[in-house]
Amino acid sequence: MADGAHDPSVHWVEPRLRAILPLGGFHLSHSLKKTIVSDRFRVTTDTAFAEMVALCAAPADDRPTTWINPVIRASYDRLFQLGHAHSVECWLDGELAGGLYGVTLGRAFFGESMVSRARDASKVALAHLVARLRAGGWKLLDCQFITPHLASLGAIEIRQADYLARLYSVLAGGDGAATLGAGAGTTGGATAAAVPSPPFVAGDWGALDALGAAAAPDFGAERATGSPPGYVIAQLLTKTS
Repeated sequence: MADGAHDPSVHWVEPRLRAILPLGGFHLSHSLKKTIVSDRFRVTTDTAFAEMVALCAAPADDRPTTWINPVIRASYDRLFQLGHAHSVECWLDGELAGGLYGVTLGRAFFGESMVSRARDASKVALAHLVARLRAGGWKLLDCQFITPHLASLGAIEIRQADYLARLYSVLAGGDGAATLGAGAGTTGGATAAAVPSPPFVAGDWGALDALGAAAAPDFGAERATGSPPGYVIAQLLTKTS
């Protein structure tokens, strides 16, 4: 993170309490479900990555500055070019109204930033992301820091050591439900010996598109670069496997 948009330096932050959103625990309220099913927003993925990062970095009334400086933006852009970063975009009347982006490692997705320029845009983007991760076999959605907004959608806080244990479990091919090992401390996390080695089993980012095409074949051409229609997303989010 940077201390400001024009700060030339970058520093690493590792919170003692980490926010994650359990992929089976997304809170789909009645009102949000109605918004998703109505397809008020056109939702796409990876079609405007740089624009999404720029929108997240832009100042707003409640946030005059940002932690995203030019070094970080260039790094995200390179990760996107390498296939290790993705964005979910929400469009309203042809304009980018909100969304999110993040970085991937194996079957873990690390949400970096989200933004709304229209009511519920970031909520819809997060719902589409969770549906996409569930469809593609992902096991961990890291939200970094808890906020009331994220908590209302199902995010929880866990200790740093528990987070690292889940992450290492996922990278090793597990389901992320690993408990702390003997080498894990209460505040310092797991030992270096517990860190799996690459290559890691990757999640399938495009699995939701194939699922959506099968569920709604009439949307094929229109949805070539977007998420499936909202009712497919809602069904996936309310399905208990």
